[in-house]
Amino acid sequence: MSDRYGDFVQSSIGKKVAKNLGLPMPATLDRFESGERLVRGSVLVGRANGEDKSISESVARILLDVHADVYVNSSDDVKDALADAGVEAKANTGGDDQFKVLLFDASNISNADQLKEVYEFFHSVARRVEKSGRVIVIGRTPEDITDIETAMAQRALEGFVKSVGKEFKRGITAQLIYVETGAEQNLDSTLRFFTSARSAYVSGQVVRVSKGDSVDVDWNQPLGGKTMLVTGASRGIGEAIARVLAREGAHVICLDVPQQQADLQKVASEISGSVLTVDITSDDAGAEIADAAQKRGGLDSVIHNAGVTRDKTLARMDEKKWDMVIDINLGSIAKLNRYLLDNDVLKENARIVCVSSISGIAGNMGQTNYATSKAGVIGLVNATAKQLEDNAKGMTINAVAPGFIETQMTEAIPFAIREAGRRMNSMSQGGLPVDVAETIAWLASPASGGLNGNTVRVCGQSLLGA
Repeated sequence: MSDRYGDFVQSSIGKKVAKNLGLPMPATLDRFESGERLVRGSVLVGRANGEDKSISESVARILLDVHADVYVNSSDDVKDALADAGVEAKANTGGDDQFKVLLFDASNISNADQLKEVYEFFHSVARRVEKSGRVIVIGRTPEDITDIETAMAQRALEGFVKSVGKEFKRGITAQLIYVETGAEQNLDSTLRFFTSARSAYVSGQVVRVSKGDSVDVDWNQPLGGKTMLVTGASRGIGEAIARVLAREGAHVICLDVPQQQADLQKVASEISGSVLTVDITSDDAGAEIADAAQKRGGLDSVIHNAGVTRDKTLARMDEKKWDMVIDINLGSIAKLNRYLLDNDVLKENARIVCVSSISGIAGNMGQTNYATSKAGVIGLVNATAKQLEDNAKGMTINAVAPGFIETQMTEAIPFAIREAGRRMNSMSQGGLPVDVAETIAWLASPASGGLNGNTVRVCGQSLLGA
């Protein structure tokens, strides 16, 4: 769908008009393209002073593996961790060098005074981040810390990162990664995602990496040999998910209702996937999915994307609209998960990813049914994640929560409301279906075993619910 205003402000006259009138100026976002380097520019790495070097050592190993062009400040002892990993870091001379990624290990910060180190690292380079750049802070999970001042200081990082995401503009994103002590080796997939163009429309997020089992992958085809099911795959976000998973090497079972069979067949044939026409609310949906999955030895991932809206204010909403949305968007996921888990349809290290919405986080007028269903999805993910922690099979469950994404559904929104939805985020624009798909591919990766119970917003850091 065309964003005419966004296209206009990319022109020379459009930029002048927007600047003079103080209008939003959305930048053209860098997005992933096959064959390009993971990190398309220089990385400035910093570290808070302290004895624990385990996170910096993992960061150094990952940067070496992706062949990043790494810089450090001359006074920063992160140089030792980089050198030990074989990374030849260059000195940041404080000139006009621009950086694609600013990455700071804040794991040693243990009191309010030490937060000054975060300020000092970013203050001097805040104007030297490239367009569509990345700001990443890595800390320790506050909920796991018993010392009050340390937990306080680590939690404070969240306010810093979310503010940076709103300040830097020009398509620059900011993220906070909390790493559980002992889970440093599980940082790979998350750091690769957030330093790359795959995370173009994800900003202001807090992700927790735990000790779950991660599997080594071929990073050129991280989903190679995997079988993954995508519900609602005939169009929109579901179609984009199927295409991205296939691009990453997966065989995709594309599922949708029988009425969408023609569109579903087209998508599946173009990605060499399989077709499964099932009403996910039917009593035998789980058995039909299981039959299709067992022909390929089971499922490595299930992506619960199918959903509907039936918007009305609560006073005007009839019972049918309420029931339909709750049944499709929430009840069917709970029933399918139960069946797939109870009947061993999901393989070891399987990944379950559910599609929620920022409406389930912030609510939305005229969407009590939809917001209820999407909030319920987050509740389902949180509760299931706790059960999977004790599962020896290494399974995980996470959710994505899209904001304003350019689809046929948002195209039908009245113009004024559509424009407000596009502009009310740090990117001043709507996202694309591929942005949701890239995020799901990260969560569905065998290498993402350290991610369990996260809900990641794909919303350009929407002001709603922020």
